[in-house]
Amino acid sequence: MSTEKKIEVIDEELVEKLERIAYILKTVAHPIRLGIVHLLEIHPKLSVSEICESLDTEQSLTSHHLQNMKLKGILSVKREGRHMFYSLKEKDVSLIIECLENCQCNM
Repeated sequence: MSTEKKIEVIDEELVEKLERIAYILKTVAHPIRLGIVHLLEIHPKLSVSEICESLDTEQSLTSHHLQNMKLKGILSVKREGRHMFYSLKEKDVSLIIECLENCQCNM
């Protein structure tokens, strides 16, 4: 009898899914960005100033992070008068972060 292990081949669909998850994780892998995602999970739309106030961050730094996540498709932005309001565009971000928060990873 052969004792060789049969290793499963990862199909193209799973590879694409894993690449998408990695892309999302790389995009939000910063405490301020994670804080922004957390706030937008609770409040469906927030202005830059509301986000800065909640996170106690400077507007220029926060705007930089917001712009980065917008360009990468994580956030959407809508102008209302003189204010820009941000919301989560990529809803899977919340699910991925929730999984990590619930993980028993010896943290």
